[in-house]
Amino acid sequence: MNITEITTPRQKTDEPIRLAAYCRVSSDSEDQLHSFAAQIRYYGEYTKKHPEYRLVDIYADEGFSGTDMKKRDEQNRMIRDCKKGKIDRIIVKSVSRFARNTEELLITLRLLKEIGVSVYFEEQGIDTDKLNMEMIVTFPGMAAQQESVSLSGNVRWSYQKRMQSGEFNCNYPAYGFQMCDGQLVPKENEMEVVRRIFGLYLQGIGIQRIANILNEEAIPRRSEKAKWHATTVQYILNNERYMGDALLQKSFTTETLPFRKVMNTGQMPKYYVENSNPAIVSREVYGAAQKLAQARKVVGRQKNHWPLSGKLRCPECGRAFRRQIIHGRAYWLCAGVASGATDCASRRVREEMVYEAFTRMSIKLQNNRKDLLGTLIRQIETMQSRTSDAQETVKRIDKEIADLNARNLVITRLHTNGVLPAAAYSAQTAEIGSKINELRIERRRKLAEDENDEWLEQIRELNGIMEGYLPTGRFDGELFGQIVDSIMVNDNTQITFKLTGEIELTEEIDEKGRCKRK
Repeated sequence: MNITEITTPRQKTDEPIRLAAYCRVSSDSEDQLHSFAAQIRYYGEYTKKHPEYRLVDIYADEGFSGTDMKKRDEQNRMIRDCKKGKIDRIIVKSVSRFARNTEELLITLRLLKEIGVSVYFEEQGIDTDKLNMEMIVTFPGMAAQQESVSLSGNVRWSYQKRMQSGEFNCNYPAYGFQMCDGQLVPKENEMEVVRRIFGLYLQGIGIQRIANILNEEAIPRRSEKAKWHATTVQYILNNERYMGDALLQKSFTTETLPFRKVMNTGQMPKYYVENSNPAIVSREVYGAAQKLAQARKVVGRQKNHWPLSGKLRCPECGRAFRRQIIHGRAYWLCAGVASGATDCASRRVREEMVYEAFTRMSIKLQNNRKDLLGTLIRQIETMQSRTSDAQETVKRIDKEIADLNARNLVITRLHTNGVLPAAAYSAQTAEIGSKINELRIERRRKLAEDENDEWLEQIRELNGIMEGYLPTGRFDGELFGQIVDSIMVNDNTQITFKLTGEIELTEEIDEKGRCKRK
């Protein structure tokens, strides 16, 4: 039996394709008039550039119509016109402008395809005329991904331009600052703590001792339950914001899904902005602190300050381990045992074995980062979402930020296509940027009310450090200093690394490098 497939080629016609444009405009009366006029101009120019089209009408719903298509009168009118045979093709800026409810999106696209009407989404470059019914089922996920990439790219582009011009402001102010009307200003009570930290440091007090003093005096951080750590104090001492300057793009977000925030080690340009915000300490005080820190590093090296100094701990007496040189080889032993002050069991370890154990541990952590740290981060975020009283507020803020970003995307496209003048574009993007900054600050403030926020931030920091770590198979002293809080020497066979975020990982000491018990 022979079966021949017969296809009827589409008849060519000189008649133009009847094009309808669908969009959403602001619910504010003045903005609505401006937006609608701009889009009429845009689609008028579009049909001039594409003579195969004839613009039938522009269907524009107000922005507040949201996710429910029943509330979109203009969209429903457009679909009725499609059923009457008045429209051959619909053009929409993006999927989010056409529908946000997946079920209704699929139903509408199937209906339009059945009556021979195609839909073209400009931002995603997706044409339903080229999709079969099976592909349309997967379309929402595909479109959502492209929408995310496009939206992220727009936000990234906006940040880049504002950094280049020095207009970018941080999304989350450092301790000592607060956001007021989109501007970074000192926060009275926190400002005094920052000045005190600089003062104590310049008096010769170490960063760990400064953290201890602040904890002993119960001086709160942003989250009242969060404690002061040496790394927190060091961050303040090294942050140029406190003398009024800003180093922008210390980290950046990757361009492809899944989006990740990574440290900028030269992949992207950085921007240094002088006098970007009010200073909390003078340039002289800040400079003196930097010189003192550098001098201490030099003195530390001269005094044979080793990476393991103060890190190794005895589980019995809690004392730090002391370095010893025996037959030209470096060992570490409980200081109490070494001085005869305690009778703790001997847990002497070879220095090189600790370095090797750390290297193995860090490679394992890097290889399993997503499963270990990523899962833990998601679990804490889920726990926060379930327990936080601010859950509904955070959801509302997320929706408002998404809507503002989508609006910013449309404005950027209108400007790129010559529809929106530069002055109007700058004014509108600046207004949107300011609103987004305020919403993000409010969101962080709500999340900071949760007791797990500090822990989550530390684990995120560890995750970010490990994400940028490139294993070499050799001991990395810089990485060691960044992520290791302490090391418990369990016995002569294994040690436990306590990392930032209270993560504890145990690693075996290579059998050939184990010291014999006395």
